[in-house]
Amino acid sequence: MSFFIKAWSAVVVLLMVPLTLKCLGDYQNGLWLTISSLLLWIDNMDIGLGNGLRNKLATYMAHGDTMRARTLVSSTFAMLTCIIFPTMLVLILAIHLTDTYSLFNVDANVVTNLDAVLIVTVCMVCATFIFKLVGNFYMGLQMPAVNNLLIAAGQTLTLIATYAVYLSGTHSLMHIAIAGTAAPLLAYMAAVPITFGWLYPTLRPSISLVNMSEAKQVMSLGVRFFIMQIASVVLFATSNLLISKLFTPAMVTPYQIAYRYFSLFIVVFTVVCMPFWNATTDAYERGDINWIRGATKKLNKLTLLIVAAMAVMVGLSPIAYHIWIGDDVEIPMSVTIAMAAYIFTIIYSMRYSYFINGIGKLRLQLIFTSAAALVFIPAAWLTAKATHSIAAFIWAMTIVNLPGLIVNRIQFHKLINGKAKGLWNAA
Repeated sequence: MSFFIKAWSAVVVLLMVPLTLKCLGDYQNGLWLTISSLLLWIDNMDIGLGNGLRNKLATYMAHGDTMRARTLVSSTFAMLTCIIFPTMLVLILAIHLTDTYSLFNVDANVVTNLDAVLIVTVCMVCATFIFKLVGNFYMGLQMPAVNNLLIAAGQTLTLIATYAVYLSGTHSLMHIAIAGTAAPLLAYMAAVPITFGWLYPTLRPSISLVNMSEAKQVMSLGVRFFIMQIASVVLFATSNLLISKLFTPAMVTPYQIAYRYFSLFIVVFTVVCMPFWNATTDAYERGDINWIRGATKKLNKLTLLIVAAMAVMVGLSPIAYHIWIGDDVEIPMSVTIAMAAYIFTIIYSMRYSYFINGIGKLRLQLIFTSAAALVFIPAAWLTAKATHSIAAFIWAMTIVNLPGLIVNRIQFHKLINGKAKGLWNAA
């Protein structure tokens, strides 16, 4: 079911690229892509509570402790709500106090309402922030297909709304921003009453069950996930901002097109890996290491298939780009090859990190993802200044991720062979 849903999501994302480009043009489209990537910061402001919830919920359900699971859900929702409102107010104030045109390197004559666009999108994403916890709830129940369905529903509504903007002829950045942020919110808002009012009333959150000590336990685990999430966002979100700043907003578009072309492999690999995260938690709690060994052999085969498929897609990229976006944007082969290498590095690292996340031994990942985020910005800045090449910029992204990949691989094998000691076994 996840493959079917993700396949549809991939189609929707592919359709969104030329449609949004036609609505906004190179310049404003590059700006919107940059804003969208920065909104990921808000998406990760749950201090890891979403991932903490899914791990703890899987543990409680493995032991049949329904009451504690309900307390966990109630407490996590409460703490998220307490986090997001101050965050939203701080962000709105920051927008008012910041010269956003200088920050994004945007011409005020081309985009006249940048601050208003930013405030609207921040408010929409902050509201989504709370309701999207229902997706983590389903992943904790080992039902990632439902989470994928909610994401796909939001993306589909976004496509419909964007097409309506295109037909209207207004082609406003504000309208595109509302379409891109309100649609996912509606999908999650609809899911909450269906989930807890109909499907899982025994796990329905209740104010009377809010327990801050339970929330603190989730946060203890979640903070480690949070730091890794933020490090990942730094690598992704700042890349768009740096390209916009060091080159022009228009140059974000070819970078993002190449990224989305190869990110189809991330979609496929995530569909396969996502169930392994909480299934690994369940297997590890039960002491079933043989299941984990069997599962990793299957992922080895999938990784080899992805390498072959990526090589084919690199060769066919000029034709694929022409069919997909026409001749509106030129993507050099050097950018395509660099992006293929970057995406494979991410996928190969994910192949091990999903298992390690499920087991909960996060210390090394935390160290290396944080180090990669710290090194990336100066490395990418220097690379761009020295080469004036987006391809070189992408290679810098790849290189800073390599040490984390190597450590993930070593740690995984130590864990499943019972040889992990000290930092290799640290939570």
